[in-house]
Amino acid sequence: MQYKVLIIDDEPLARSMLLEYLQSYPQLQVVEECNNGFEGVKAIQQYSPDLIFLDIQMPKITGFEMLELLEEPPAVIFTTAFDEFAVQAFEKNAVDYLLKPFSQQRFDKAIARWMEQDKTSAAVATEQVLKDAAKNPSQAERIVVKNGTKITIIPVQDIHYLEAADDYVKIVTAAGSFLKKQTMGYFEDTLNASSFVRTHRSYIVRLQEITRIDPYEKENHLAVLRSGAKIPVSRAGYPKLKAMLGL
Repeated sequence: MQYKVLIIDDEPLARSMLLEYLQSYPQLQVVEECNNGFEGVKAIQQYSPDLIFLDIQMPKITGFEMLELLEEPPAVIFTTAFDEFAVQAFEKNAVDYLLKPFSQQRFDKAIARWMEQDKTSAAVATEQVLKDAAKNPSQAERIVVKNGTKITIIPVQDIHYLEAADDYVKIVTAAGSFLKKQTMGYFEDTLNASSFVRTHRSYIVRLQEITRIDPYEKENHLAVLRSGAKIPVSRAGYPKLKAMLGL
């Protein structure tokens, strides 16, 4: 049985090493090599690979950010030169990784692990790795979103608020709004708790954008932002918001 393989790494030497090691596996066909995550997203959509070798530290977007843009990520063997945080996440969640430089023997072990792993458990493990990686401060400084073929990087400090939108979260900035396939709970857990507050089950607001809080219907309130947007504040969210604003 033939399997389609994709290599996504900005280092030519690392790609060459992977190609050399893959020569021992005639059933694994390398369909493309990519220099960055942008190219990787396009190649995954084009080829629907069975397995990708994915570098973590790359220009433009990281390997983690690239995976977040995919509806259904393929099986992943991560590669990394120094990311200790990632190594801890992988060891805890059973997604394999290759710490550069790695030997043929270590590579063979990763391939064997992938072949033994079913698709469901691989997908669950990858999802957990992304959740853990998002808690790393270096990963929480920006959000990467995809609209069609366009990929946009949103610095966290540019966000006005986030709003639940069915299976997506709408991220609102001065430049417009963007949809990210994610949950409100995810952003509540990963955004800086000193800068963002969940005022309502469907809203998370950046504190610096709030100009005032107005009463609204019974015990509810509205947070008025500098942009003029009015964000609901629930009874449960009001005490938390007051405390964070020092009121």
